[in-house]
Amino acid sequence: MRKPIVGITQGDGNGIGYEVIIKSLADARILESFTPVIYGSSKIFGFYRKLIHNLDQMDTYVIQSARDAKPRKINIVNCLPDNSFVEPGKPTPESAKSAIRSLECAVRDIKNGDIDVLVTAPINKRAMVEEGFGNTGHTEYLQKEFGVDDVAMFMVSDQLKIGVVTGHIPLKEVPTSITVEAIVGKLRLMSSSLKRDFGVIEPKIAVLGLNPHCGDGGLLGDEEQKIILPAVKAANEEGILAFGPYSPDGFFGLGHYAKFDATLAMYHDQGLAPFKALAFEDGVNFTAGLPIVRTSPDHGTAYEMAGRDEADPHSMMSSIFTAIDILRKREAFDSMQEGRLDK
Repeated sequence: MRKPIVGITQGDGNGIGYEVIIKSLADARILESFTPVIYGSSKIFGFYRKLIHNLDQMDTYVIQSARDAKPRKINIVNCLPDNSFVEPGKPTPESAKSAIRSLECAVRDIKNGDIDVLVTAPINKRAMVEEGFGNTGHTEYLQKEFGVDDVAMFMVSDQLKIGVVTGHIPLKEVPTSITVEAIVGKLRLMSSSLKRDFGVIEPKIAVLGLNPHCGDGGLLGDEEQKIILPAVKAANEEGILAFGPYSPDGFFGLGHYAKFDATLAMYHDQGLAPFKALAFEDGVNFTAGLPIVRTSPDHGTAYEMAGRDEADPHSMMSSIFTAIDILRKREAFDSMQEGRLDK
């Protein structure tokens, strides 16, 4: 079996991106599983490598494109200007521009088929928008780049999987953004992804309510009766095994999430707060609905610990191996579907 080529963007160079990447690739044995291609700067890579203690020799190889990647080496595509520099601990226009450039180069290569999966290190959304990025995050950028109608932010770990109906929008816009169509659309994406990307034959998805106590019969809000429950019923009519709505506090507090293959939350923090509480160390952000496999760590830039050798690489490592696992499952699923069509 061919070793997959894993493209890794540097993210914001002033955050902990390089540190978690370097720590993830520090053991040479890991290069037997895949070929890494880092999009950034070999000079910045070297800067952060010197800040990390107790590292063995790391075999790096500078290339112009992922087409030139060498097995058993840490390949670095120098896609940043030679005069690029970092200031660990704070967002700057320089770090934002470099994050944009790194992402653009990696997307170019995955579109060309030169890398097999994409793993993105954390970015500073506001700093990138101020430098003309034009998107509120990786998810929105990749949706536009690959021309898909809808995607789902899908937080995954061994313990639980959580999707969200609304992502990076202000909380005050959430109630008007939740519609029957939006909920059913996310349920379709999650159900399809659970089958194709995670090998779940008949996925069961729990749907959370919006209001405290699911509106308490309309006393605290009526979105559950007017929008969420009809969406669950509509999904059921399509053959999607969706259940709910459930009140989030008891749902997570009593461990009911363990009875389902995934959970759909109504908004960002409703889903990500319990996810990070339960699975922060090995949590992964996966974008369902894209034609390519993209994952990222479930943490941010963590400027407060950048350059101090304090960053924990577990989420980055999980992101890399989850991407590879999804790739393998997707290939197996597609091959099986093609076999059925040939009969």
